[in-house]
Amino acid sequence: MAEADLDAVIRQTAKAQTKAVMAAAKKRQAVWVTRAARAKDKEAKARFRFLAKSTMLNATATAKRLQNSAENAADAYARAMKKAMEEPPPAKTPAKKKADG
Repeated sequence: MAEADLDAVIRQTAKAQTKAVMAAAKKRQAVWVTRAARAKDKEAKARFRFLAKSTMLNATATAKRLQNSAENAADAYARAMKKAMEEPPPAKTPAKKKADG
């Protein structure tokens, strides 16, 4: 496998995590929708539907935050590496010899 840039790896990892968060949220939403369908009274149905809706809203917001954080980290890494490439290498200083005595 060819060596990948770390910023690309950061972006890919975040994308995979975002997909995992959304998949888990969809499963949780399905649980709330199922409970709403089985609920006996109107109040319980409304509460479960609200929980299903809130689950997706919160998961979407979380996924966006996760993606933004990863983008920022990847961009910061790329900028730091670009800056490091432009800087001259540090000058080597001669090693000090110990005085025998």
